[in-house]
Parts: sequence; structure tokens; C-alpha cells
Amino acid sequence: MASSYSFDVVSEVNMQEVDNAVNQTIKEISQRYDFKGSKTEVELGEEEIKIVSDDEFKLNSVIEILKGKFIKRGISVKALDFGKLEKGSMGSVRQTAKLVKGISKEKAKEITGEIKNSKVKVQAQIMDTQVRVSGKNKDDLQEAIALLKSKDFGIDLQFTNYR
Repeated sequence: MASSYSFDVVSEVNMQEVDNAVNQTIKEISQRYDFKGSKTEVELGEEEIKIVSDDEFKLNSVIEILKGKFIKRGISVKALDFGKLEKGSMGSVRQTAKLVKGISKEKAKEITGEIKNSKVKVQAQIMDTQVRVSGKNKDDLQEAIALLKSKDFGIDLQFTNYR
């Protein structure tokens, strides 16, 4: 029996599912009557999704369609970090949504602080873009997972490498 157990807290995005969600969004936009003749584009980059549309109303409709496709594909909407709305030429608008991958240093500090304040008998340490939680008892690890699931850190958390 192991003397210590651990798991990793990560924030990952399945890029294949993101690609599928973007492609489904593009397909739905091309088929919808309210987008006929509109110059609406959704483009997936390496780390972001660019959305361009004729006006703000259509842009918001595209964002809602995209969010719906993300949910259907099992991707958290928290993985999208929308930038500010930019005005383009001829009344067009554009917005970029960055894909949140990994846990930032600030969020990692917030997570480890939450674990330490909870008085659960586990140790949390920051390892680059993830947080490793270790303890002598599996029940304590389960309690730490339940604690993290109950809090909202603004990002989607997954618990991997449980051993």
C-alpha cells in the first residue's frame, strides 16, 4: 500500500472538440435564415476563436450558438475568455475569445490557499500550469476534490492522475 496518495488539478481543453464545436457553429450560421447575406465568420486559431459579424446583435447570436455547441460537446463555457468588442469598417464588429488552457499562477495560489484554509489534511503545491494535491489518506483527497468542486474559481477544473 502506498504511503502517500495524490491527484493533479488541471484546466485543459480538448482541441478536437473545440474544432468540432466551431465547425458546427459555422454550419448552423450558414443554414440560418437570419444570417442570409451576412458577412459572419468564425475562425479557430491556435489559442483563440475570432468572430466577425455585421452588427453587435448578430455577433451576440453567434456567441450564443458557439456556447451552445461547446456545452453539447462537453466543453465548459469557462474555457472561453472573451475580449472586448471591436468596431470594424462599415459597421462590422469583431471579438476574440481566448481558450483558457492551464491554471495561471494567480488561480493556482487561490486554489492552494483555499485548500490550506479548509484544514483538510492534504498538501497542495503549484507545478507550472497545474496544482498537485497529496495526502496520506484517500478520504482526505476526496474531501479536497469536493471542496474544489464546490468553489468557483472562474476556470474549468479537472482532476487527473489520481493515485
